[in-house]
Amino acid sequence: MLSFAFRPRLLDALRGYDRARFSRDLGAGLTVGIVALPLAMAFAIASGLKPEAGLWTAIIAGLAISLFGGSSVQIGGPAGAFIVIVYGIVERYGLANLLIATTCAGVLLFAMGLLRLGRLVRYVPVSIVIGFTNGIAVLIAASQVKDWLGLSIPRMPADFFAQLRTLATHLDSFNPFAFVLGTACFVGLFLWPRLWHSESPVKKLAQQLPGMHEASEVGARIPGPIVALVTLTALAWYFRLPVETIGTKFGSIPQGLPAFRLPDFSWDTVKQLVSPTLTIAALGAIESLLCARVADQVSNLPRHDPNQELMAQGIANFVVPFFGGMPATGTIARTVTNIRAGGTSPVAGVIHAVTLAVVVLAAGPLALLVPLSVLAGILFFVAWNMGEWREFAHLKKYSTHYRLLMTGTFALTVVFDLTVAVQVGLLAACVLFIQKMSSLFSVALAPTEDGTLRYDLYGSLFFGATAKIDPIVQAVESLPPGSSVVLDALHLVHLDTSGLDALRQLHKVILLRQGSLAMENLHEQPREVIERAGFLLELERHLASEEVAA
Repeated sequence: MLSFAFRPRLLDALRGYDRARFSRDLGAGLTVGIVALPLAMAFAIASGLKPEAGLWTAIIAGLAISLFGGSSVQIGGPAGAFIVIVYGIVERYGLANLLIATTCAGVLLFAMGLLRLGRLVRYVPVSIVIGFTNGIAVLIAASQVKDWLGLSIPRMPADFFAQLRTLATHLDSFNPFAFVLGTACFVGLFLWPRLWHSESPVKKLAQQLPGMHEASEVGARIPGPIVALVTLTALAWYFRLPVETIGTKFGSIPQGLPAFRLPDFSWDTVKQLVSPTLTIAALGAIESLLCARVADQVSNLPRHDPNQELMAQGIANFVVPFFGGMPATGTIARTVTNIRAGGTSPVAGVIHAVTLAVVVLAAGPLALLVPLSVLAGILFFVAWNMGEWREFAHLKKYSTHYRLLMTGTFALTVVFDLTVAVQVGLLAACVLFIQKMSSLFSVALAPTEDGTLRYDLYGSLFFGATAKIDPIVQAVESLPPGSSVVLDALHLVHLDTSGLDALRQLHKVILLRQGSLAMENLHEQPREVIERAGFLLELERHLASEEVAA
């Protein structure tokens, strides 16, 4: 009987919670809250939404995932992986239907956790995960070329090749100021952590100068995206650079709390949104649980509860659309930042959400000055870190199956979309797995002195390997009538109903030639299948009747 288990990790984390842990969580929460600010705006704008959609998603979903989640340190909110998905859904179905699909995906995610399906995500082959992750990274980078180059394009299409055509036809509107800001942002984000490395000349110089060591320690703790956002925005504002900003594109960012609105639900609409709903739920589940596994590996805290995490993701995605938000999931960059900043419990995630809310409400108008090219530079950096590009160089080290799944999923993600890529990738993985498993089953003729035809069975006799019984059938048909056949199942580890049917067909051929079939050394699983179907009793009765006749 399925029992309902809903226990957020926060309840366990608060046992023995003291001032020292709160101090660490406070520092980590403040750090992650600041890091989340530019990312939330960038993800929303790149998804075709207003910046406040990303900000309030980070606040509301981040709070819900920390309160109800199954991980000690996971930070939830809008993620780069959703950019392409959300943009495509908005283009095809509209914003209102995105909200409905997100809400339905939240219900589906909660049901997955309730039914304890959290561990099923681990069965998705790593080659497929790497393939679609790299594909999404390419699509994110392609979607940011417009703002990076400062091109005057009213609306970018969702299709990758259509995007390339649109960019090529608008190159005459190239803005060098936007290009310089975006490039400086990307290069700065790449160099910033290296400036404070222990072997960096800057770090060594700071340690030698009086009073600079403490300043270098503070600089090392300041997140790179905030440095890039503040400095480049101030530069663009001071010199009045002619670049598009959040303010010139969206007008303003509401300073008050978001209004609660019910999406216009109808059963007919929900039926039309099955595909986007499944896509959001699948990607949300995969991303959040992969992120939680990364957190388990990086930290020394208790391992996450995948089912509780899925239920928290479900709650977050169900609630966020009522406030105009976008899909949310676990975010690797912010989660790792939380761990490195000293986060010890979900309290850090709660503080991150509160910090972000205070910043948005108090300093929202300043965000209007942020150039879109700077956000493009941040997203270029996100895409660069998201992709596992070394896997392409190392493909020759892996099997043909791995290479096929990874490159195929990557190509399908870029050319079509994530849903098609994952569906085809999983189907191909199943086919290749069946082929691999069938190759592990073999039949070997064992020598005998009494004229009995004896075969040793090795591996798993399942639906993908039944054709390997055909040589035995052919051998039986060439034997004299009345011959005996013995199958030694000592090395047969698994048998399914298709394999059982193949054995039944073999038995019928033997009976037609007045022969007998015996099976020896059956292990527990094959014996159970054969006994339950009554086939073992048939063999024993036939052998007994032959002994009586003799």
